[in-house]
Amino acid sequence: QVQLVESAGGLVQAGGSLNLSCEASGLTLSSYLMGWFRQSPGGHVRSFVAGISRPGDGTYYSDSVRGRFTISRNNARNTVYLQMDDLKPEDTADYYCAANQGSTYRAGDMEYWGQGTQVTVSS
Repeated sequence: QVQLVESAGGLVQAGGSLNLSCEASGLTLSSYLMGWFRQSPGGHVRSFVAGISRPGDGTYYSDSVRGRFTISRNNARNTVYLQMDDLKPEDTADYYCAANQGSTYRAGDMEYWGQGTQVTVSS
């Protein structure tokens, strides 16, 4: 049984930092593209935030987080991370990690999802 488990989010002030992790079980992480997505309060769409290639040598970001967020992975530990710096109130959302054995980072193509973790950024 595949499980993706995100670490707890939290409440942080604007300008602050938070590090999320996503631990995978039931799969070999190195076989999957990994991504982080977010869903704003009251929203119905999970938007792409960041993605990372299987070996970790390729990273991709949405325009809204590029330069502030960093995605990384440790395949030996079956874990993916999202370091979030200079957080803004508009970053407030539920954050999800997801895995895809295919070749895209589109939300609709991701095969497995974590349960999500809430991040709130106060102004």
